[in-house]
Amino acid sequence: MKKVFIFWDNSNIFIGAKDIAELREGYDARYQVRIDFGKLLSLAQGDREVELVVAVGSIPPELRHVWNRLEDVGVTVELYERGSQSEREQAVDQALQVHMLRTAFDYNGEPGTVVMLTGDGKGFMDGVGFHADLERMQKREWNIEVLAWEQSCNRRMKEWARNIGIYIPLENFYENVTFTEESHRVIRRSVDLDLTKRPVSSS
Repeated sequence: MKKVFIFWDNSNIFIGAKDIAELREGYDARYQVRIDFGKLLSLAQGDREVELVVAVGSIPPELRHVWNRLEDVGVTVELYERGSQSEREQAVDQALQVHMLRTAFDYNGEPGTVVMLTGDGKGFMDGVGFHADLERMQKREWNIEVLAWEQSCNRRMKEWARNIGIYIPLENFYENVTFTEESHRVIRRSVDLDLTKRPVSSS
């Protein structure tokens, strides 16, 4: 079976989770929902051998200990500060795309399976962005899997992933990969993950 390479756009995943939390659990849940990083990583892995995991996001100091735990299990974590004036993330998408392209062109083994955790397909028409880089990798015989929130995933990327590889709506695993808390008090715990419901690419 091909080795798995996971590229994780945490900010996009977290923002999408807030929208789904509000729809499913009410307005307050939008501000209480958290990502269960370990279970989301297990879902992305799909019980396969993983060669590389790269996660990027912005710096929330209160969550630094969570990122540290991911680093302890071999995840490459890159965090970027928000712009002092715009309050927007700086270079997060581009940093992850650099890792994707380096993997596509520099990896010495046979092309593996790319698992993309995002929903952001902007820039495709200009040949930039996650979708464009996934197409570059697919043309070099990499398998493609996209895990994203159905509600917020870029339509063009979603349809493309369904046609050439695997697309997994995270709504199907919402209770597994999220929990809710307020003032460090857990309100709802994440439930056990059943990977038999998770399709994987064939070798």
